[in-house]
Amino acid sequence: MRTVLAALLLVLPLAPAQAAAAAPSALVLDGVRVAAGPATTQVVTVNHTVGHRARVTYWRLVAGEWVARMRTDDGRTGYGGLVPGDRRVQGTGTTPLGTYGLLSVFGTHPRRDAGALDYRRIRRGDHWVQDNASPHYNRYRNQRQGGFRWWLPSSDPNASERLTDYRRPYEWSIVTGFNVEQVRHRGSGIFLHVNGRGATAGCVSAPRRFLRALVRRLDPAAAPVIAIGR
Repeated sequence: MRTVLAALLLVLPLAPAQAAAAAPSALVLDGVRVAAGPATTQVVTVNHTVGHRARVTYWRLVAGEWVARMRTDDGRTGYGGLVPGDRRVQGTGTTPLGTYGLLSVFGTHPRRDAGALDYRRIRRGDHWVQDNASPHYNRYRNQRQGGFRWWLPSSDPNASERLTDYRRPYEWSIVTGFNVEQVRHRGSGIFLHVNGRGATAGCVSAPRRFLRALVRRLDPAAAPVIAIGR
């Protein structure tokens, strides 16, 4: 078992990469272009490898150099492939290319087990709103608060995700800034979460051990981002 876990999660450092201070668009880590701002000192890169597989790496900026601290080759992406974020369509199972903030975390554990990012423990009635008619589109909300059609069946294109239905992948789930502007029909609920049995519905996933360690390391003061490439 220890050998298997070691294959999933490598605690590095690897060879450092020079930080590109001139322009955020000039920063490339593990072949992935990262649009990081000047305050960003934590980056997660997602380098698509084959099919719905990806290499996921956690980087820290240390003394002006980007150093890889953790890496797994068992990352997953959407069953529909990868598309530019501004061309993504809800319900297509595609993962959006680009760089997005890592904003908050939700999961099934007590708050004391999480890190410094805002954390919300999943409760009965919690949903991620995917109802295009709702002002709470692409937001975390409990059905008791109202404002979205939480009763719609999963077959409906406006059905929201009842978070308690996904206890395995959402044991640890990091919310990305994809479509934080709430552009309707572009898609909602793009997370970095624990691996399920195969491809995701558009999120990025990684092994449980990787996610657990990452959640505890991310710091809002480091303006962390995720960069998804091919």
